[in-house]
Amino acid sequence: MKLNNHFADIFQRDLQKLQDELNAFKNEANIWNVAPGVTNSAGNLTLHLMGNINHFIGATLGNTGYVRQRDLEFSTNDVSREQLLADLTATALMAGNVLSGLTDAQLEAEFPFELFGKHATAYYLMHFYGHLSYHLGQINYLRRMLES
Repeated sequence: MKLNNHFADIFQRDLQKLQDELNAFKNEANIWNVAPGVTNSAGNLTLHLMGNINHFIGATLGNTGYVRQRDLEFSTNDVSREQLLADLTATALMAGNVLSGLTDAQLEAEFPFELFGKHATAYYLMHFYGHLSYHLGQINYLRRMLES
């Protein structure tokens, strides 16, 4: 299997896990609640992850035309679970299509943005995946705190 397909598979796998986490909330309102000492809700973290993936994978690598509104990722608090799940499905489909279409040359080429140094696209994809995984863990833990 080619590296681009590994990236596509792992992003799609964990975006599905994110959907599973949102579905695991017994009380839909808790998607937008926080526990003491926690800044961001599961809903806001979900919006943030979708914004990040749609911006850096979709718009940057796939030329989807997506325009990120990062401030809204943290200020919006009224999206239904159903809409979040639909948006996650679209994000996973887009990410899978873009990532599986990348060539080895594109993965080895310098990423178009210099976020924290000049690195290959594959390096930044590993970073973006770590970002997804980190917030996925936060969402899991927050759900268990709110619904224990």
